[in-house]
Amino acid sequence: MHASPAPPPFAWTSGEVHADVLLGAGVLAAAYALAWARGPRAGATRPVAFLAGLGALLAALNGPLHDLSDYYLFSAHMVQHLVLTLVVAPLLLAGTPGWMLDRLLAPLLRRPLGRGAVRLTRPVPALGLYAAALIAWHRPGPYNAALEVHGWHIVEHLVLLATAVLAWWPVASASALAPRLHYGAQILYLFAFGMPMTAVAAMITGAEQVLYPFYAAAPRLFSLTPLDDQRLGGVIMWVPAGLIPLLAFTIVFFRWAAAEADEEPSPAEKPLL
Repeated sequence: MHASPAPPPFAWTSGEVHADVLLGAGVLAAAYALAWARGPRAGATRPVAFLAGLGALLAALNGPLHDLSDYYLFSAHMVQHLVLTLVVAPLLLAGTPGWMLDRLLAPLLRRPLGRGAVRLTRPVPALGLYAAALIAWHRPGPYNAALEVHGWHIVEHLVLLATAVLAWWPVASASALAPRLHYGAQILYLFAFGMPMTAVAAMITGAEQVLYPFYAAAPRLFSLTPLDDQRLGGVIMWVPAGLIPLLAFTIVFFRWAAAEADEEPSPAEKPLL
């Protein structure tokens, strides 16, 4: 079984919308809106973040980026994976209020198997699963299988997105039942967060031959050879893998500083000695 034939030249600019992606995003949006309407609402920051995550999901899996990724360019596919793991996942998680997460987690914590699943949100298993998914799905065999068989491609994206949500949990979760780390531990965690993607990017960038036959046989765009396209994809992975955790590190640092300032006693409360 093979993927659908490539569209005619330049059809990647057509802006095609895929019904399965639209349906999935619509179900998530409807479930979120229903829960939000029934719960304690406080400000619009979280809904805006959640909707931004859904918007990034739709942009990544539809239209020009989707078609470039599926039919032409490995480098475009890496942009797609970065959007899913470094943009969509943290926005969806940061956009979900703690009380909403706790309502989802509470039934799990009443069962042994569910408690085991909740433990996957802790730093070591969360980052370990994320690293395993990144490495496994970017190996030539699974990667080419996902490009050739549409069902496997859907599984690939779901696994990358789900494990990315787990990986972001220790720094972005608002849950009280499975809380994020203390600020200091978050900073240490973020040092390790970019390592799995950096390792994959280094493997891809340093390869002397084309790792993915699907793209070797794909129609050429923008005068990129298959090997140049592959190396560009590796660099695209490499740079954001460092910059986005650095941005998160900066945000956490300033939040920590603000929290420490709020906890300091006022001059009138400070001891004289």
